[in-house]
Amino acid sequence: MTRPLTCHTILALCEQLAQWRAGGASIGLVPTMGALHDGHLSLVRATAKRADKVVVSIFVNPTQFAPHEDFDTYPRTLDTDRENLADSGAADLIFAPGGGEIYPPGFATAMHVDGPALGLESDFRPHFFGGVAIIVAKLLIAALPDIAMFGEKDYQQLLVIRRMAADLGLPIEIAGGPILREDDGLAMSSRNAYLDAEERKVAGQLNLVLKAAIARLRKGDAIREVEVTAETALKAAGFDTVDYVAVRDAETLATIEDLAHPARILAAAKIGKTRLIDNMAV
Repeated sequence: MTRPLTCHTILALCEQLAQWRAGGASIGLVPTMGALHDGHLSLVRATAKRADKVVVSIFVNPTQFAPHEDFDTYPRTLDTDRENLADSGAADLIFAPGGGEIYPPGFATAMHVDGPALGLESDFRPHFFGGVAIIVAKLLIAALPDIAMFGEKDYQQLLVIRRMAADLGLPIEIAGGPILREDDGLAMSSRNAYLDAEERKVAGQLNLVLKAAIARLRKGDAIREVEVTAETALKAAGFDTVDYVAVRDAETLATIEDLAHPARILAAAKIGKTRLIDNMAV
């Protein structure tokens, strides 16, 4: 078992990547906030098939959390993450900076994103994509990978990052990895650990409601009617709050009236203190 190297500073990261590039290696990057599960590891393995060296960043990014959210309690499991990455055999380097390395004293830059960032998550977490954009931009600029891999579970985030990289002229392929699911279909997420036994049973209904909605859409039922029915079904299943169920254009997330183009159904709902998101191709 080969243990990945660990770097805690941008300078150390750049120096190691420069050595690998000098030897002709291509670089892949998988940005994470740690608390790695099989979904993360699938992204690492997928990246290893596309690049000679794989960097996994682990950083719980404060700028994407609102004051009332779970930044302080978000699981931080670096030692376990390091073991899991070593077992995977697919990661070559862990970049695990401290907060001061990413946001040093006097840090004064923010990012504003529109396009696919508008609506959905932004309606309920207006701070979120600005925080995601700044940390991902910093990681991409520091590592300058040939490819960066993001999970499709955070589908809107994937499109926002893809748009940002294109807008900034970064010569990096932004790739999406498929959602990995538990046996009952629940999308794997670090926040699933927050669920108690009863909440976990309710959580397993989310993907089933989305599948039922897709079946209705493919039969020709009206999009708005399907969205409303799915939201009602989630509440009936035991979700305390449903932020949205929305059928959108798969490339732009624009509102659509029919399925003339590829579409995606996206949902966000809360059980107790845990907020879950999911999405599927229609």
